[in-house]
Amino acid sequence: MRRTPHPATPLALLAAMTVTAAALGGCAWGGGDAEDTEPPAAPRGLTVQAGSATTAHVMWNQAVDDTEVTGYEVYRGAKKVKQVPGREHMVDIVGLKASTTYTFTVRARDAEGNVSEDSRRLSVTTPAAAATDHKAPTRPARLTGKAEGDSSAMLSWEKSSDNKRVASYEVYQGGSKIHSVGGGQSATLVTGLRPGTAYTFTVKARDAADNFSPASPEVRLTTAAGKGSGPGTAPTDFRARTHRADGAYYIDLSWTPPRTGGAVAEYQIQLDGRTATSLVFGGTAPPGKAEHSFYIGRKAGERHRVRVRPKLPDGTWGGYSPERTVTTG
Repeated sequence: MRRTPHPATPLALLAAMTVTAAALGGCAWGGGDAEDTEPPAAPRGLTVQAGSATTAHVMWNQAVDDTEVTGYEVYRGAKKVKQVPGREHMVDIVGLKASTTYTFTVRARDAEGNVSEDSRRLSVTTPAAAATDHKAPTRPARLTGKAEGDSSAMLSWEKSSDNKRVASYEVYQGGSKIHSVGGGQSATLVTGLRPGTAYTFTVKARDAADNFSPASPEVRLTTAAGKGSGPGTAPTDFRARTHRADGAYYIDLSWTPPRTGGAVAEYQIQLDGRTATSLVFGGTAPPGKAEHSFYIGRKAGERHRVRVRPKLPDGTWGGYSPERTVTTG
């Protein structure tokens, strides 16, 4: 038998009921969030430093994700050797062999289990094992510090002595280790600080047998409140000139890298107020004077402004060099 619609049910009410049903049908019980399938970005700013004959200190910058990075995986070669929480960005790898080269990478993981691509790959060689050694290095002396802009600080100290050799220096912020540099260094640039914030730093020396010196005297400093990398993160002795070859003009640049506590392998070149190119040194970056030349055109009498800035070992950009002006021809 054929039914007819109830005369008391108006068409407007039927339409409202239909819309409500459709809206309810689109809701997912337990939450309406779409599934997260986007992996985090690969960690940047990876640095690796041998701490002793059997340890290495691995550091990196916080990775970026559309939700939240919940952890990092540290690999030695193809083997995962450490997993750390997302709030931490460094770890000591222990149990290594003396006089051995190791390669490390880091991956980021989010709450849904999505894993990033590998960070850049870095190698480090542990120092030779020392004979039975229970004597610690002397205390680093005359620690000084200077804030470099709003997020960096340059630290320097007098080197320690040891009956064998100092393998590394470890930098502490308060009671927490935040950085490690080679035993041949006596200065480092600490980055990733907060603007307008007071910090207290100390340094300890460490030898190949894992003996630690007493902490250096404290140094206290406060970062700038505004924005800026600070002059200590910029290249110095920056020079620019032009030359002509085969009917074309080139700009020749030279500069001294900033002291950062690590090699600076990448620079950004700004030409006439705009980013022109990035320069990446393959292999080992020059520890002293750096040079680069690039094509600018074939017309004489053209005037150009040029400056460069470094990418610091932690992956952030340093300050720009002074700007130089050159004229072709």
